[in-house]
Amino acid sequence: MANQTADGSVAALYIVATPIGNLGDISQRALDVLRQADLIAAEDTRHSSRLTQHFGITTRLVSYHDFSSSAREDAILADLQAGRTVALISDAGTPLISDPGYSLVLRARQLSIPVIPIPGACALTTALCAAGLPTDRFVFEGFPAHKQGPRRQLFESLVEEQRTLIFYESPHRIADSIADMCEVFGSQRQAVICRELTKTWETIHGDNLQALCGWITADDNNRRGEFVVLVHGAAARAEEEMPAEVERQLRVLLEELPVKQAAALAARLTGLKKNALYKRALEISSAR
Repeated sequence: MANQTADGSVAALYIVATPIGNLGDISQRALDVLRQADLIAAEDTRHSSRLTQHFGITTRLVSYHDFSSSAREDAILADLQAGRTVALISDAGTPLISDPGYSLVLRARQLSIPVIPIPGACALTTALCAAGLPTDRFVFEGFPAHKQGPRRQLFESLVEEQRTLIFYESPHRIADSIADMCEVFGSQRQAVICRELTKTWETIHGDNLQALCGWITADDNNRRGEFVVLVHGAAARAEEEMPAEVERQLRVLLEELPVKQAAALAARLTGLKKNALYKRALEISSAR
C-alpha cells in the first residue's frame, strides 16, 4: 500500500496539469496537490514560480526538463522512494504531452511508486473541441521537424490518414509548416489554426490550406504565440471496381466451388487480394 503523508495524501508522483494560458483554468485538486507536495519538479522554475506565487504556493521548486541530468532524475526518484510527495508540472498544460516526464514516469512505475494523474488543461483537446473537425478519431503528431525535408516526409506519411491530424507548432515555423501542408496535403484540404488558446488574443481560424497560407502571412500578429494546427483527415478511398475478366473467372469458379475456395483460387489466379475476392464472391452467391 502507498505511504500516507502527514496530511493524509498519498506519497506518490503526481502528474499535475496546469493552465495553458488562463490561470482560472487550474483545478482545485491541482492547487491542493501543489500546496501539499514536498517538492514540485518543474520544466522551468522561473516560469512556474509565477504560477506558484500567484496562488500563494510555497512548495520548493526544482528544475526537471528534457536536458536534466540523470542525477536530477535519480534524486527525484530517491525522494519518492523515501516516501515524499512530488508534483510534476510542465510550463503549461498536461505534462508529457510534447513535454518532459516520460522517463521519470516510466522509472517510477518500474519501482512500484504510485503515479497519480491530476487532469486539466491540454492544448490539443482544447483545440480539437472547438475546431469543427471530426473528433471521433484523431492522431496527435506533436511538433513537426524543424527542417523542411524531415517535416515534409512526416506530412507525406500522413497523406492518406483518414483521422483528424493534430500538430503543435512554434511562431518561427508556422508559416513554413502551413506552406508544406498545402503542398503535401493539397490546397483544398480543410484545416484550422488555433493560436494563443485561452489567452487574451485567442484565435481559431479555419479554411482550406491554400487560404490559410495567405492568412498566416498577411499579418505578423497571426504568427505570434503558441499554435495548434488541425488538418481534416483524407477522404476514404472508393472501392475499386472488380475487373471484368476477374469477375467472369470468379463466377465460373462459384459454379463448381464453395465461396471460400472460389475466392482463394481466384486470388491465386489473379494476384488480387483474397479478402476483396471473398467479399465479391459472397455478393454474387447471395444474389443467386
